[in-house]
Formats: sequence, C-alpha cells, structure tokens
Amino acid sequence: MQIQQALSHASSHLNQSESPRLDAEILLAHALGKSREFLVTWPEIDLSESEQHTFLHLLGQRALGQPIAYLLGKKAFWDFDLTVNSDVLIPRPETELLVELALEHLDTSKHLLADLGTGSGAIALALAKERPEWQLVATDSSEAALKVAKLNAENLRLDNIELRQGSWCEALKGGKNSENSNEKYDAIISNPPYIDKTDVHLSQGDVRFEPVQALVAEEQGLADLRQIATQVLEKLKPDAILMLEHGYQQAEAVRQLLEQSGYNDIQTHKDLAGLERVTMARR
Repeated sequence: MQIQQALSHASSHLNQSESPRLDAEILLAHALGKSREFLVTWPEIDLSESEQHTFLHLLGQRALGQPIAYLLGKKAFWDFDLTVNSDVLIPRPETELLVELALEHLDTSKHLLADLGTGSGAIALALAKERPEWQLVATDSSEAALKVAKLNAENLRLDNIELRQGSWCEALKGGKNSENSNEKYDAIISNPPYIDKTDVHLSQGDVRFEPVQALVAEEQGLADLRQIATQVLEKLKPDAILMLEHGYQQAEAVRQLLEQSGYNDIQTHKDLAGLERVTMARR
C-alpha cells in the first residue's frame, strides 16, 4: 500500500468524522513518524508491513470515534505538546484564555498560584513555563491524572510546580514547598466540571471518551463552580484573584454565585469565538 492509497482508503472509512482527510493524514504521519508535508511530497512511497499495520489499527480506532489526541498520545496546548490519555481531559484552545488572563493580571514578581483540577497539568504548566519566578500548586482528586501531569512537568523540565492530590481546596493545606499550613495564594485558577448531566453534547464527539468525572457536575453544571468559589475564599490573599472557566451559557449564573459569596470586581471574559468563557473576581 502506497501513501496515496492509504489516505484514499482511510478517507472512505472516516465518513463519520468532520475532517476525514485531515484525520487520515495525521494518523498516517504518526504511523510513519513523518510530517504531513512528507505525505504530500512522497505520495508513491510504499508503507512497510509494520507501518501499514499500525496505521490500520489507528484508523479502526478513529472510525469508532476515539479522539485523535488519545490515539497520538499528545495534544498541543499553549506553545508545547502535552502527553494525554483517557485519564485526563483533552486540553482545548479556549482554556488558554485562563493562562492569558493570569499573565495579564499578575506581574512577574514572585507569586503563589494554584490550579485546581489540573488534569494533564495544562494551565499550571503553561504558567510555570512562562513565569519561572512563580510557584504553582496543581491539584487533582485523580491519582491517574496526576501521573500524567507529573510526566508533562518532567518533559518540560519545570521545577516550580508542585502536584498534590485532593478534591478542590482540601489539597491546599500546605505542602513540601509551603512554610505552613495556612499558605495564601495570589491567584487560584480552575477549569472544573461544568456540564449538566443531561447535556446532549456528552454523547457526541470526543467527550464520549473523556473522563466523565472531569466533565459533569450537579446543579445544572454549577455544583463544583459553587464549591470552589466558597472554599477558596479563605485561601486567597486580600485582593487576590479567582479565575473560573465555565460553559458559555453559565456566565450570568457564575457571576451571581461569586457575588453571593462575597467577591468583588467580577468580570467575564470572552474566548476567541466571542463566547463568555471565563469569569474572574477578587477577594
């Protein structure tokens, strides 16, 4: 089987995908250990038996709906690649807004930040990489997710990040890098579960294969957002920042719960698609 034949074969088997040709090129390039440009330049090169076997296996998994990121074992975020698997959410471009806002609202001096529900470590690692002066505490209730985050931190050679296991603020009770158990944070950031369990999108696309505990929350998706807003107050320094990612239809509800919890300077920011995606407030 030649490259051009493989791509033609794949496209016909990926008719459920929104981008069958792109998917085929990405999977074939991965199987060959080459770039997509290589496929275009050398369409008549023959695949080896092992390359063909690997490609057809990936193709079969993708035809069943498996996310490209899980099949490749990686996903681009910010300006680096993250290792990902089915233990963590696939990082999405809109989450980069949290990173942008943190960099915009905090200066480059020494700060202590927490990323609650870190998953693959995307947010915390991006901030740790951009601001070596900052100290990041990344938490998750999932031991499996923290293993992925640890691998990503090691791959990026970052030493200004500490991983802790625990549900939301229970992990913020002091750690190896804290002077005492009453450490206070300059900013706390989170992309928590915020999808309602009845949302039809849970049965569509990549989310079908992602960890449901990282996606779904009670109270029409607001339960974890409410819990975080309530818990972190005592962990924030005066005038410190809380930043929350949420669903694009939840902005008003999130602003209300932050106001009810006693926060000030509440602002919602839109992502590149113009959707209200992140709400931030000060203690």
